[in-house]
Order: sequence, then structure tokens, then C-alpha cells
Amino acid sequence: MSEVPTGWERCEISDVLAAQDNGKLLKQGWSPKCEKHPALTDSDWGVLKTTSIQSGSFLAEYNKALPDSLHPRPSLEVAVGDLLITCAGPRSRCGVPCLVRSTRPRLMISGKMYKMRVSPQVLPAFAEAWLLSSEAQKAVDRMKTGGSDSGLNLTQGRFLRLPFFLAPFPEQQRIVAKIESLFARLDEGIAALRRAQANLKRYRTSVLKAAVEGRLTERWRHENPPEETGKELLRRILTERRRRWETEQLAKFEAKGKKPPRNWKAKYKEPVTPDTSGLPKLPEGWCWATVAMLIREPLRNGRSAKASKDGTGVRTLTLSAVTEGDFSEHNTKVTTADPKKVRDLWLAPEDILVERSNTPELVGLACMYRGPPDYAIFPDLLIRVRCVHRVAAAFVELCLQSPDARSYLRKQARGSAGSMPKISQNMLAELTLPVPPRAEQDEILTRFGSLVASAADLMSGKVATATRRVVTLRQSILRRAFEGHLVPQDPNDEPASAVLERLRAEKEANKSGRRSAEPKCQRRSQVA
Repeated sequence: MSEVPTGWERCEISDVLAAQDNGKLLKQGWSPKCEKHPALTDSDWGVLKTTSIQSGSFLAEYNKALPDSLHPRPSLEVAVGDLLITCAGPRSRCGVPCLVRSTRPRLMISGKMYKMRVSPQVLPAFAEAWLLSSEAQKAVDRMKTGGSDSGLNLTQGRFLRLPFFLAPFPEQQRIVAKIESLFARLDEGIAALRRAQANLKRYRTSVLKAAVEGRLTERWRHENPPEETGKELLRRILTERRRRWETEQLAKFEAKGKKPPRNWKAKYKEPVTPDTSGLPKLPEGWCWATVAMLIREPLRNGRSAKASKDGTGVRTLTLSAVTEGDFSEHNTKVTTADPKKVRDLWLAPEDILVERSNTPELVGLACMYRGPPDYAIFPDLLIRVRCVHRVAAAFVELCLQSPDARSYLRKQARGSAGSMPKISQNMLAELTLPVPPRAEQDEILTRFGSLVASAADLMSGKVATATRRVVTLRQSILRRAFEGHLVPQDPNDEPASAVLERLRAEKEANKSGRRSAEPKCQRRSQVA
């Protein structure tokens, strides 16, 4: 797609951009230290995050509130009709363009993005379409500079030399209308799949509720009477817990050369017992237990530290690891945590992590770590739950994820104005969970995993295939558009050469006007 269609002109993007209020074609933003939360109302100023710029889509909600101590810069505010492009970041995120079709007021661009406006002879949506095309994206990619793919820059000087295919204005209108019509149909298809994904979440919640209420194994339970009921299992767990505590205490007395004092066993603290008032009747062989009764060591918050600047230090999970259920390197960072102070925070398989602070819909979210031992530590915003070995940790995870448990923790969460709600270790310890016989726990996990996995695999495969196909179809549409084949051409349209000549003449006139308006002493200084 290197040859321009008949009646079009090849130029540079600087030819079709209009000067902004500072006289420049590109305006770069500002990156002050902001609040962690987004601007709360339209009267509050916010600074856009780079994630607000997606390929062909502007997401105003991705911003950070400007602190009251800092004065806003209204000249950096985003308005409808602005074209934005990221100018710093990893290769996949540097050079991402979008047109602002709608926005809320008082949002400023950050230092990692440029804002521009096209001249009246060019439709903003036409310019966006060109920037999204594979030819323009390849050219932008060649312009990026930096030492590694993880941190690249797109300088103003390089970007302003980006080739631009200028079509006659009436043809731009026809192209934009056709692209928007075709893209809308593709978006409808993806939206339908997204709705199906949402239905899958509801299906998982439904199966999860049936699992922890015993309905998933109702027939199996009648055919497989337990050798040990849930109540007997819990009694054995508590007996072993007390025996282990007594053994540990005797070892401490012996190490100090002391005899155990009278009534030393009375110092043992029984875990908090469940309050079953108002709870539903459990299936035969099941019983209620608090989280405190099912753990082999006290609940523990993690430890947070600053990110390491040189890449050395202690690997630490981010909160998103639990939110996304993904404990890969993507959701970790290397921090400056003191290794001596975090020895007991290294994760082990089957550790369950609960978000003790997050947004109202996410606080209390739980996920079990399924990675290798000693891979990472966990941050302060997570609570670690280590279950006794006689219960299946994965079953406890299901119980913590169940609608009833999630509702309880959300209601218990507390937070002051302007802060995220939090739950405490005590709140989590007092949470009441159902305990079936161990064999039934394992059967529930097998059935739940089979039902959910088969549906999830089917849907994720469909979404992935459809998404790849949409990306290919979008580029095919854009390629045909800039080859001049997407819509009919009209020989009566004013050729782009005349439009380009007029644009360049207007720019020269504006430059001359600015030069004549400068004081003579300033012009002499510039010449010197």
C-alpha cells in the first residue's frame, strides 16, 4: 500500500495538523504525582493514564485524581475531536492512537502522550483510521527509540514526519461512513461474545453455589456414605491442634530448663466457634466451622516495599495477582523488602490469599496460589490463609469465593471517606464455612472443575478466535480504504493536491503573521 490512489496526495502528518493554542502541532502532557484513585466528579481534575488510550478507543475512566495541592493546567485538557497517541512505554503500548469522540471535563493528558488536532480540511476520524492502519503503525514502529522493547519513546520530531495519505474531502466522508458502519458490525459481534462471557461468570457462580451447598453431590452422597462425617473431621482437627500446641509448649519449657506450671494447659485459646443462627440447614454429614478452626497457623498480612530500581531484590506479588487469578511474572514486581524481615512470607502451594483492601466489589476476593514454593512473597493488602492438611484447601477457596462469603466480607468491610474499604484478620477468622466429609470435598472439586472448565474452555476459545478474526478484518477494511477500493471514487471531487496546496499556503501565512507580530528586537536576536 505504498502507492496513493488517484486524486489522493502523499504528504507528512505535519501537513494536516492544525496549530494549537501554544502554536505547536503536538502538545505533550504533564505527569505529576497523583492520587491512586480516579477523579471522583466532573468538577475534579484528573490526569489520564496511558491505558485510557486504546487502539481506536478512548476510555476516560482511566485517570488519576490531581491532588488538591497542585494547580491544574487547563491547556492540557482533552476535548472531543482531539487525536491522542501514546509516546512512551513498551513497544506494544508506544504509538497507540485514538480519537476522542466523547469525554468528561477536566481531564489532562500525561507526559506519556501527545494531543493533536487536524486542520478543517481533514476529518478527525479519517486521520485516526490512517494512524490505525498497518502501514502507518509499521512506520511509527520504525520511529521508536530506546534501549529495549520494555521502554521506548516516540519523539515529536520523528512523529511529525510520519507519511500521511490525504484523500479528497468528500471521499474522506464516504470512507469514514463506511468504516464506521463495518466496524460497528464487528463490534456487535464482539459485544455478543462478551455478553456470553458474562453469562459464563453467572454460570460459574451458580455452579459454585450448588457446590458449597451440597446440591452438586446430592446423589453421590446417598450412594457413598462417609467413613467420617464433617463434624467428626472437625473434632479431630481441633484435637490435633490442641495436642500440637501442648507439644510445642512442652518443648519451650524443656528448652528453658523449666517445669510446666500448674494449669498451663488452661492458657490454650480455642479458635472462635461459628455463630449458626440464621444459617441454612446443611446436608447430612456436614457441619459449620469458622475459618479460624480450619487454619494450621495464624492469619498473616503481607509486607509492602518500594519497587527496586536496579531489578534486584525480593519478588513480590501485586494485588492484581489475586484479582486476575494469575500468579505469573506479569503480576509480580521486584521490591526492596528486607529478606530477613520477610522469611515467613514466602508463598507455598495451596496458600489462599484474600484481598483485605480494594474497591467495594473486590474487597475480600480470595484465590489459591498454585505456583512453585518460595517464588514470591505477598504484599500488605493481602491476608494469607494456610489450611490444616485434613481439609482440601481448594474446597476452602471455593467456600471463600461463594456468593454468601463474598457478601459477608463486603458487608463487614470498613473504610473512611475517600479510602478503600478494608477487612481485618478477625473478620476473616470469624467467617463461617460449610465442612463436608473429606471424600465429598474431593468429589465436589472434581465435579465443579469439570463443569466450569469445559464451559470456560469452549467460550475462551470462541472469544480468542473471534478477537483475532476481528483484528484481521479491521486491518483488511483499513487497507482497502487507503488503497481507494473501499468506496467509489468521484472524479468531480476536488483533488487532494488542491487541498494540500491550500493547507500549506495557510500554514505559511500563519507563520508569516506570527513573524510580523514579533518585536523587532526579538527577530534580530533569532537571526543572530
